Amino acid sequence: MNLKNFVLESYDEMKNKVTWPKFSFLQNSAVLVLVASMIFALFIGVVDLGFENIMTWFYDLF
Repeated sequence: MNLKNFVLESYDEMKNKVTWPKFSFLQNSAVLVLVASMIFALFIGVVDLGFENIMTWFYDLF
């Protein structure tokens, strides 16, 4: 199989055989990922801040 056949068959498969999602579904998925990422980042930030405060308090004891 040469490169030309590979490219032509790949293009044909992407155009005719792949079921692409609707744009509205992609938008909803993107918003969901953004919101979940923000919640996860806030959670990690709060845990990090708490850990930093605990470690500062612990080291101040000595």
